[in-house]
Amino acid sequence: MGELSIAHWLVVLVIVMLVFGTKRLGDVGTDLGKAIKGFKDGIKDADKDQEPSQK
Repeated sequence: MGELSIAHWLVVLVIVMLVFGTKRLGDVGTDLGKAIKGFKDGIKDADKDQEPSQK
């Protein structure tokens, strides 16, 4: 009972899709991807700003 197999995860995925719908899950995935991209861009900009002061 301690381990979750592939079948358990598939059942959970089906239930989540039934509750939220595929369109809403797609929107959440898109928003999450944009947020991660924005975070990475922010980190790169912060690193560029810090480089001249370190030299």
